Amino acid sequence: MGKKLAVSWITFACCEDSSILFVELLNQHFFEWKDKLDFRYCRMLKSQGNDFEGTDVAFVEGAIATKEDEAMLKMVREKSKKVVAIGSCACTGLPSAQRNAFDEPTKREIMMIIERFGHLEKVHPIKDIVKVDYMVPGCPMDEKIFLEVLGKCLSEFGVQ
Repeated sequence: MGKKLAVSWITFACCEDSSILFVELLNQHFFEWKDKLDFRYCRMLKSQGNDFEGTDVAFVEGAIATKEDEAMLKMVREKSKKVVAIGSCACTGLPSAQRNAFDEPTKREIMMIIERFGHLEKVHPIKDIVKVDYMVPGCPMDEKIFLEVLGKCLSEFGVQ
């Protein structure tokens, strides 16, 4: 058995449709990927032993809506060699960032909730917070582009 790509998958504010598609892709490509991917952090696949240490590629789904999410994203970037924005919310912020376009009365109305739960004033795509190496747009993510990006990452890290 050769080198494996150490991957993490994390989800922030979104509907998690790309995560569902990723699980379906894992089902389809299980025998091809089982000797190529080492999941370091992936809460949808394992409840224990999740750790970002040694991550080659972090796949990040969702937009950044809270101070806690922003801090976690920065930590993920620090511990990962590459970061891939997964899905529309991670790439553009939308539709999760729809509150950014609220009129002033609506913004005032929700301010108490934003402050109480530690939300940022605006919802951000991940590229506003950290360097992003690849982007996989779509809601859910574009399967073809995801497979191309995963292939590039496997190649970049010398995984056969």
